[in-house]
Amino acid sequence: MGSDTLSPQTRIFRDMPVPAALGKMILPAVVSQLIVLIYNMADTFFVGQTGDPYMVASTSLILPVFNITLCLAGLSGVGGGSLISRLLGQSREEEARRVSVFSLWLGVFIAVVFALGTALFMDPLLGLLGAGENTYPYARQYAFCVIVLGGVPTVLSNVLANLIRSIGRSREASAGIILGGVLNIALDPLFMFVLLPSGHAVLGAGIATCISNCAALLYFIRVLVGMGPGSIITFNPREGMPCRESILGVFGVGIPSAVATLLFDLDYVVLDKLMVSYHDLALAAIGIVLKVERFPLNVGIGICQGMLPLVAYNYSAGNKKRMEDAIRFSRTLGLVIA
Repeated sequence: MGSDTLSPQTRIFRDMPVPAALGKMILPAVVSQLIVLIYNMADTFFVGQTGDPYMVASTSLILPVFNITLCLAGLSGVGGGSLISRLLGQSREEEARRVSVFSLWLGVFIAVVFALGTALFMDPLLGLLGAGENTYPYARQYAFCVIVLGGVPTVLSNVLANLIRSIGRSREASAGIILGGVLNIALDPLFMFVLLPSGHAVLGAGIATCISNCAALLYFIRVLVGMGPGSIITFNPREGMPCRESILGVFGVGIPSAVATLLFDLDYVVLDKLMVSYHDLALAAIGIVLKVERFPLNVGIGICQGMLPLVAYNYSAGNKKRMEDAIRFSRTLGLVIA
């Protein structure tokens, strides 16, 4: 047995009472999702302090595209994490290790392609989103910081969070996301109102977000190093490629997860485009409301992220009753919160 599958991780997956196990997995995941939402709202709050609605509108334009980077992270992170938990339930630690390598490098590849594509096609992209004369320069600054420069650390830190959570370390997985969010909230006013000259608030918010996601990535790398060379989660390409069935398994779960989130964010793009046809001020207003509207969604995402490894592990381990109990408890929790 690999070190990551021993107590306390195996105890959470296999032996701990279902409510207690889900509490350990779900609570950190929900908190991290709410922190992500709060730091997105913090950008809008601090930009709003400038009194310039066009700055607010520009951040609203870019938010759905930034969220698409999280969809891309879900493709390899959720897909790979789900499979790793299932492989651990079958005591196939070596294959789980190879899946982690594949998922991490897939995440790097997707993030690099998306960031380069955004940089090369920035002008038509902003035009498609509805950036006008008043919002274009601010939207370009924000997109360059959070997507072009910050795309890789954003995607990779979220992939790592999902993979680390898949081996039962929900607290460490969530701590990195929370660290990035809290740091972003602290850095926003520093860059926007202290370090940069007046009129560069959007650029300051973008720089703060980029630095925060880089810090989260460094935290996750430190967690991996602390796990030691025998860790299930590893970047080491010497572990080799997973089997064809495992690769298909990553995409089989990852693609539906990514598409479901992508459709939600495309809905935001359409709404933003419709608001632009009225006025940039309408865009600024709807952008604020849509961020608040994500609150129940983020809670639901946190519940799903927390329960998924437990369900996947017990599915593969053949413990159908424990799997169904976890699903039933999570569903009830979601309904009560809603």
